[in-house]
Amino acid sequence: MKEYDYIVVGGGSGGIASANRAGMYGAKVLLIEANKIGGTCVNVGCVPKKVMWQASTMLETIERDAPSYGVQAAVEKFDFNELVARREKYIDFLHGAYYRGLDSNHVERIEGYATFKSDHVVTVNGEEYTAPHILIATGGRPSQMKIPGGELAIDSNGFFELTEQPKEVVVLGAGYIAAELSGVLQGMGTQVHWAFRYDHPLRTFDKMITENLVEIYRDNHMKLYDHHVAKEIKQNADGTYTVYFENGNTLSGDKVLFAGGRLPNTDKLGLENTSVTLNEKGFVIVDKFQNTTSDGVYSVGDVIGKIDLTPVAIAAGRRLSERVFNGKSEEFLDYENVPTVIFTHPTIATIGISEEEAIARHGKEQIKVYRSRFTPMYFALSDYRQKCEMKLVCLGEEEKIIGLHAIGVGVDEMLQGFAVAIKMGATKKDFDDTVAIHPTGSEEFVTMR
Repeated sequence: MKEYDYIVVGGGSGGIASANRAGMYGAKVLLIEANKIGGTCVNVGCVPKKVMWQASTMLETIERDAPSYGVQAAVEKFDFNELVARREKYIDFLHGAYYRGLDSNHVERIEGYATFKSDHVVTVNGEEYTAPHILIATGGRPSQMKIPGGELAIDSNGFFELTEQPKEVVVLGAGYIAAELSGVLQGMGTQVHWAFRYDHPLRTFDKMITENLVEIYRDNHMKLYDHHVAKEIKQNADGTYTVYFENGNTLSGDKVLFAGGRLPNTDKLGLENTSVTLNEKGFVIVDKFQNTTSDGVYSVGDVIGKIDLTPVAIAAGRRLSERVFNGKSEEFLDYENVPTVIFTHPTIATIGISEEEAIARHGKEQIKVYRSRFTPMYFALSDYRQKCEMKLVCLGEEEKIIGLHAIGVGVDEMLQGFAVAIKMGATKKDFDDTVAIHPTGSEEFVTMR
């Protein structure tokens, strides 16, 4: 049996970050990963998604927006297959960068599936490994449709396996993955039919965001269908697919994309051989220090089901290693006020809580909301007048900002700085006292009345 100071099960963002940080402090670290290094984010998540979003945005700029600036340009050819090939080449480069980082911190690596034999012993490829500290960072996977013909739909992983652009797609789901991939495809020229169960998508976000996104997507010729619950998918004789809904409606396309949530990768880890406790959905239960119910076993990332974001997993993994291997006994990640960007068309930026949640928590009399709706200068010369809308949710007489929400061109790059201020406890007066940068969209946040 081989012994280590720290065994990390899962080579995604959180696992790599924690392994590298522990290695920096001299720990003998073993990283175990069965699939491609980098996990969901690098291979079938943030990185390829952003590449596809950028390509889609470029096409929109050329075809929709450039003429308003006197630029008469045309897309002679959009080679979807070439885009995918270049994207995968970039991902291969990132794999190498990850390997070099791990090597520089003397982190050993094993390719294979880890199974817990006991709380501090794991087996990989028939060999046993032990450590006083073990991290579970195995991430998640897309859920599958449990309806007749559900296997005919592709999931988000399947989207990144496409080498030919679909002409028409039915997207099922109401979360940020469905919102992002619908926008990417529509911007590339695919006709998207986006169907969701309730009256609007992105139901955990501020309603202002949802209302604007639905309006903009429809303005850009996407077809949206509320109160649509899929009951069956069938493949047609011509190779296309038809989705049958409970309300009697049908939608057809050459692909059906299901983006209905994610599941934790805990079912094949052998955790029944440990004292690690899972919740009813299979997520690992942890405390604020990322401790599981087994002493010396920790967990970070999507597998704990808190906030499924790459930077969150990285931050939690690094803080854990600071605590365990660098003597910072009180180090932990605060999961409050985590900024989030959704790469829709246009982007969505948000931090804190929604207006609806703020009122539910504190009462309407304690909440004051400031809003600004305007046309960004990007569209100043265009007949197409896409709006940007921003909101500040403030609490009490001090008007502490507890929510900041925006949808519009460029809001993704605005959020990081405002997130620092809000994390520090900024008030509306702090924003008012900050001189605006003109002409920008971000100045609207410090000039709201």
